[in-house]
Amino acid sequence: MTASPAELFRSGAFFLIAGPCVLEDDALNLAVGEALARAAQELALPVIYKASFDKANRSRADAARGPGLERGLELLSRVRRETGLPLLTDVHEAGQCAAAAEAVDVLQIPAFLSRQTDLVVAAAATGRPLNIKKGQWMAPEDMAGAVAKARQAGAPAVAVTERGTFLGYGDLVVDMRSFMRLAEATGATVVFDGTHSVQRPGRADGASGGDPRFTPPLVRAAVAAGAGALFLEVHPRPEQAPSDGSNMLRLDRLRPLLREVLAIRAALDSAASVEVAGA
Repeated sequence: MTASPAELFRSGAFFLIAGPCVLEDDALNLAVGEALARAAQELALPVIYKASFDKANRSRADAARGPGLERGLELLSRVRRETGLPLLTDVHEAGQCAAAAEAVDVLQIPAFLSRQTDLVVAAAATGRPLNIKKGQWMAPEDMAGAVAKARQAGAPAVAVTERGTFLGYGDLVVDMRSFMRLAEATGATVVFDGTHSVQRPGRADGASGGDPRFTPPLVRAAVAAGAGALFLEVHPRPEQAPSDGSNMLRLDRLRPLLREVLAIRAALDSAASVEVAGA
C-alpha cells in the first residue's frame, strides 16, 4: 500500500480495515496478517491491519480482554515487520494514546466511548489519524461533534464507522441512509463495520452473540448505499476466538466477499461515468 492511512482517509479511496478482534499469539496474528497482505496485493485493495490489545468493555468480568498495552504493542509491531501492513488499534483511556501512537498508524475510538472528549482529544493530539465508531445509540448527525473535536485537537484525518443502532434490547439494525447522512454531517470517510453490526449484545449467556450469516448481504448493501470503506473482524477459526467469535467472518470467506464488493464498486463507478457523460 503506497498511500498512508491519513492519505487514504482524505482521498476517498476504498479500503479495508481487518484483523482479529483481539490480539492472540504470534502464529494467529501473523497468519491473519499474511492472508490480508496477500488479499491486498491480489485485489489491489489498501488494507489496514486491526487488532485490540485490550477489550475493556466486556460484558462480564471473566471475559477475555487481551494481552494489555505493552505486550499488545509488541505483538502488533511484529505484524508490521512481517507483513508491511499499516496498523490500527483501539484506545480506551487518554493515557494509552501516546504509547499506542508510537506503534500504530491509526487510533480507533470504540463506539461506547465516541463522546468521551478527553479520549478523543488525547488521541487526536498524537497526530495520528482517527477512526471513530458511531455509538449504537447515536443518530448519524450526532457524530459531527466527535469529528469536530478530533480535527480541532490536531487529527490529520478522521474516518467514522457505522456499526448499527440498538433496536430494543439485544439487537442492532443498520439504516442504509446512515452512510449518506454521516458523510454529509461530518465530511469524513464513512466505514461500514460488517461484523459488529450483526452482534447481538448480551444474547449469549450474558455475553455478546451474533449472526454472521447476515454479514455478506449487509456488506454488499452498505457498499451500494455509499459506504466508502469496510471494517471486518476475521479469524481462521471464529469458534475458537477468545472474543467476538460469534460475529466474526471466517478468514477464508473474506476474499470472495471482497471480490463481490469490488464488483459493486466498479458498477457504481461505471454508472456514475455514464451519468456524467449524459449530463
